Amino acid sequence: MTDKSFLDWPFFEDHHRRFAGEVEAFARERVAGLADHHDVDGSCRALVAALGEAGLLKAAVPAAFGGLHERLDVRSLCIARETLARHHGLADFAFAMQGLGTGSISLAGSGEIKARYLPPVGRGEKIAAFALSEPEAGSDVAALATVAEPDGPDHVRITGEKTWISNGGIADHYVVFARTGEAPGARGLSAFVVDAEAAGFSVKERIETTAPHPLATLAFDGVRVPVAARLGKGGDGFKVAMATLDIFRSTVGAAALGFARRALDETLEHTTTRQLFGAPLADLQMTQASVAEMVADVDAAALLVYRAAWTKDMGAARVTREAALAKMVATENAQKVVDRAVQLHGGHGVRTGTKVEELYRDVRALRIYEGATEIQKVVIARQAVADHAARRSAAAAAE
Repeated sequence: MTDKSFLDWPFFEDHHRRFAGEVEAFARERVAGLADHHDVDGSCRALVAALGEAGLLKAAVPAAFGGLHERLDVRSLCIARETLARHHGLADFAFAMQGLGTGSISLAGSGEIKARYLPPVGRGEKIAAFALSEPEAGSDVAALATVAEPDGPDHVRITGEKTWISNGGIADHYVVFARTGEAPGARGLSAFVVDAEAAGFSVKERIETTAPHPLATLAFDGVRVPVAARLGKGGDGFKVAMATLDIFRSTVGAAALGFARRALDETLEHTTTRQLFGAPLADLQMTQASVAEMVADVDAAALLVYRAAWTKDMGAARVTREAALAKMVATENAQKVVDRAVQLHGGHGVRTGTKVEELYRDVRALRIYEGATEIQKVVIARQAVADHAARRSAAAAAE
């Protein structure tokens, strides 16, 4: 049983504790029967519908459009992802993509766009997706090659490819980032909502991964989209993307935390019941050292994840540094925790169908998507250098 005492930390309010209980109850009752990897698309659709029916997807949209909170509450998103990931990776995925796929709409969409797309997502009736990465532009968003060219005064035509798109092939709509040319590089991007049935849109390829999820390469062949479907102003695309990731990078850390907690739970159960040399495996000092390191890694990750979420919820305009630290440390720590769990399970740790083997496959991608660890290091270091320069400048001015 996972220790829930972290919910007593000062990061949380009573409504977070109630919500955590609701997500836990849902996961215990519904997730195992819905997460069937033999039909990944069907499982995701079933999970989204069930999450909506249970009211949990309300956490992914603002209150004005059927959600729980006036604005996205990052702690609630993190609690949901951590809890669902602890039970099943696909359940976490189904919840997370409803949030990420509409996060940009919640942040920058017009009232009309929000009213059209957010309520059905919150009810689990429609599936959302976030289409940013391209074959030659993943970490380097400024290198996007997809273009949105004017087609009369009220429309654009989008041409290009997106790849590694979660929910690709099952989403009802996509938030698509394209070059509109207001300025060079990142300042010349815009974001548009594109419906899956739009003429010229197609799923070029489905992508298979070690932990099965709906992923695809998407093709846009002159897809005609109203300018009214743009999020924010022309040229706001990079700002919209980064503001969205500011929120959801912390939640990736929360999902990693959920995997790590489950790995720790499985390890404690195994090592306290497995007999070795006439005593429980947990009695060996080498085992105890590994368990101690796992506990420390879990707590360190939890503190950074919920610090970042709390900071954003308290009104910080940007939490780029905090979110990058949370994602980097939580995902790297989770990888170590899961690896130790596999090692302590011995042969059973690599046996197909065991929980720790499943966790080993599930956790690996988190160090890559929504900004690889190496990119988070660049973000953190640049922010540290900039903060240091600002402090020196302030000190010099005060002399």
